[in-house]
Amino acid sequence: MAELAAMRYKDYVWPHNPRVYTIEYHRDMAVQKFPMGVYHLQDLGRSYRVLKGEGEFVGPEAYDQFKELATLFYAGGTGPLIHPVWQPASAYFVELSLRQEPRPDYVSYTFTFWEGPSETPGLKEYGTGQAGESADGGAGSAGIEAESAAGSAVRHTVRRGETLWGIAREYGVGLAEVIALNPQIKNPNLIYPGEEVRVK
Repeated sequence: MAELAAMRYKDYVWPHNPRVYTIEYHRDMAVQKFPMGVYHLQDLGRSYRVLKGEGEFVGPEAYDQFKELATLFYAGGTGPLIHPVWQPASAYFVELSLRQEPRPDYVSYTFTFWEGPSETPGLKEYGTGQAGESADGGAGSAGIEAESAAGSAVRHTVRRGETLWGIAREYGVGLAEVIALNPQIKNPNLIYPGEEVRVK
């Protein structure tokens, strides 16, 4: 069985995936009450998802890992949350809790993310990078295949070690946008060298 990719939020990569991970789906409803105990329910549509989990950091750098995660929590804003199984989401980091007194070599924690809109300003801002910089330090143009006509599709050829999030950041586009442009990619955490990814 293949090993799952690491969970990521913004630039933070979990050294090992959280032990428990759950998703709550919310739907907004309105209630209109009438005399004689009659009422009518109105479906206002799907609301945000709540993504929760718990895990442990173990080893000599356990507490340092937790401090790094706490720094990310205090930074605020929205960013891409990539889980090895669930659909990627633009999310807010809304809760981080210790489950016991931390030790230098062991920290048990819980976390909560709220899913934001699929296209949020925060995701686009965070995804903006220098178009000429690539994951392997070379010129970004090495992986571009673009048609000459203005407004035509721009495609990127995946290089070894690249991720979909890194490619989106390289071109200054949102991760959700890249995922939407590439329905052939079933698992956003699994792309292969030589594969073509549409970025615009």
